[in-house]
Amino acid sequence: MSISHETRMQKKKAVVDEKIAAAQEERGVLLVNTGNGKGKSSAAFGVVARALGHGLQVAVVQFVKGRSDTGEEAFFRTQPGVRWHVGGEGFTWETQDKERDARAAQAAWQVACGYLADPAIGLVVLDEMTYAFKYGWLDLPEVLAKLAARPSLQHVIITGRAAPDALRDAADTVSEIGNEKHAFQAGVKAMPGLDW
Repeated sequence: MSISHETRMQKKKAVVDEKIAAAQEERGVLLVNTGNGKGKSSAAFGVVARALGHGLQVAVVQFVKGRSDTGEEAFFRTQPGVRWHVGGEGFTWETQDKERDARAAQAAWQVACGYLADPAIGLVVLDEMTYAFKYGWLDLPEVLAKLAARPSLQHVIITGRAAPDALRDAADTVSEIGNEKHAFQAGVKAMPGLDW
C-alpha cells in the first residue's frame, strides 16, 4: 500500500516546521557564490533587489569588472539605498598589468572596509573578489578578520571563481555554480540584458 500524497506532505511539513523552530539565531550571514558557471554575480544582484525590498541599505564593490555599462549597475545606481563602486580595471587577460590590477583591488578593498564597518549597511556585495586572492592582490587572513568583525546584522556576499578553502570555511553558505552548457561556447555573443 502506497502512502498518500497528503500523508507524505504532512510528514514533510513536520520536518520543515521543526527545522524552522530550531533556527532562532539572528545575525548577518556570509555567502560565497563560486564555481565556473554563469550566474554568481547575477544571484548576488537578485539578493540586492530582495534586500532593497526589505528596506536595507546596500553597498556593491566590484573588484575585477571594469566596465560601467552593465544592466545591473544602470538599474541599481538609480535606486535609493544603493552605493555602487566599480573598483576593477577589467579582467586580467585584458589589462595584462599585475601591479595595476593589484593597486585597483587594494583600493576597492579600502572602499569595502568602510562599508564593512558601517552598521547602517545591511548588505555588502564584494563582486568578483575571489580573484584578488587567486592572484595575491589581497591578504586572505586580513580579509577574513575584517569580515568577522563586521556589524552583527550585516550580510556579505562574495562572488567569483575558485574561492579559497579558508573563505569557504568562514562562510555560512557556499553555492558552487557549475556549467552544464553555455551559449558562448557555441559561438553566441554575450548579450546585453542577459550577460551584462
